Amino acid sequence: MRDRTARIAALADAAIGLLAEEGARGLTHRAVDARAAMPAGTTSAYLRTRQALIEAVVDRLADLDGEPAPPAPADDLDGLAAGIAAMLDHQLSEGRTRTLARYACLLEATYRPELRTILAHGAASRAAARQMLAAAGAADAARRGDYLVAYLDGLVFDRLIGAGALTAPPPGTAQSKADLTEAVRLALSAAMR
Repeated sequence: MRDRTARIAALADAAIGLLAEEGARGLTHRAVDARAAMPAGTTSAYLRTRQALIEAVVDRLADLDGEPAPPAPADDLDGLAAGIAAMLDHQLSEGRTRTLARYACLLEATYRPELRTILAHGAASRAAARQMLAAAGAADAARRGDYLVAYLDGLVFDRLIGAGALTAPPPGTAQSKADLTEAVRLALSAAMR
């Protein structure tokens, strides 16, 4: 069982790399075999269908990402903004491959609705944002928490593959973290009113 679990993790890691480099069109069983340096047919033996392969990728992304760190207290706006900005910068730098793979899976779910429930993208982040805003006494914390997460997702998307990728400071730099902190602070200020 442990060998099977390790093999599926290795295949999912290879698939994550393929999704980040080539998008969903590059994700084939044969390409995963080659990327994982495994014999032809290995991916098909463990993950028979494309959906099974994508589910393995999503499960692996969840394992790799783990639980988000608890945010700073809502009354420490600067600390909270800096903490969230550091998470976002990580998604754009060290976590770039996983972030690109996650977006590729989300786009795939647009055309394959059965994947939407598997992905459940942002559910934990939305719950944490709602709770944080409620604790801070924000009006309509549930709706504003959802808006805040949508804004942060858009910020990452823009800096990863949108126009912001050309104009924002390079990810992983002090300038990137400072710029993201300012953007997050503005969003938090608006959400906590």
